[in-house]
Amino acid sequence: MKDINAIRALLSRPQGAVLAVIVAVDGPSYRPVGAMMAIFGKTDCVGSLSSGCVEADLSLHAQAALNQGKPIVVRYGKGSQFIDIQLPCGGGLEIVLLPEPDLALLALLDLNEKKRKRCTLEIDIESGKMALRSDGHTHRIASKISVEIVPEICFFAFGKGPEVNMFVSLVIAAGYPAVVLSPDDETIAIADKQRCPTMRLTSKSFPDDLTIDDRSAIILFFHHDWEPELLCGSLKTSAFYIGAQGSLHARETRLAAMREMGVSDDELQRLHGPVGLIPSVKDPATLAISVLADSPVSVSTVLLRHNLPAYELG
Repeated sequence: MKDINAIRALLSRPQGAVLAVIVAVDGPSYRPVGAMMAIFGKTDCVGSLSSGCVEADLSLHAQAALNQGKPIVVRYGKGSQFIDIQLPCGGGLEIVLLPEPDLALLALLDLNEKKRKRCTLEIDIESGKMALRSDGHTHRIASKISVEIVPEICFFAFGKGPEVNMFVSLVIAAGYPAVVLSPDDETIAIADKQRCPTMRLTSKSFPDDLTIDDRSAIILFFHHDWEPELLCGSLKTSAFYIGAQGSLHARETRLAAMREMGVSDDELQRLHGPVGLIPSVKDPATLAISVLADSPVSVSTVLLRHNLPAYELG
């Protein structure tokens, strides 16, 4: 469960809600500093801060925070007074419970995330006061914690046919946003039924109105005459993963065409292809699994580059 979903759940049900945030970790932990969960009553929550070890007890402390009208800090595992609640990983976990947090500020945070703008949420652990900054990273100094909010990894699937729709269905099932870009009516229609955003391609040129950032992956499931121009345009973006399906022969043909278009060998190094961990896949379902399994290698790279935890992968 992505942390932004906890914030959105809280915004939709603000009455009596508590925002729980991990503010310190001692040793190994299921979730990192800055992870969030929304708590509603004794049994209802969105998100998780452990593998199920502390959520029920947190709900009780959340009610106490609401009653007192101020933040409560709770510690579990190593160094905790609650010896009956142990963390399997053997570490320690410190969590602040924020009763009825600043909704206007969280709404602005949500808007930034939807616009794929990075921001940093600053929380005063003692008072519960919040502030939003345009930059910064996740860290804690004394009683103040900063949590970097980054856009979710988004997959842009170009192409037509069942390979595109099968891949997108798998991406959506994994909890990631996706966009289908195709000139094909049937591919667009199926994507619409999947409730996946679409863009109709009317030419082989790369669309100039796409929001592509370094948390974006571009994958082509096209016949090869569409590939060179779209891939050239893709290389002008900051996408962390750019790939295209096809055989090794198709890959060499693709690279030769792009070299003729003036693309340098250094730029071509960014291209992944043939995409997928399983070679010579013929059916759409296996290809979708193979491609998505291949992309997390690069997903892990972008997470490490931005000092983000790999748990975001699932």
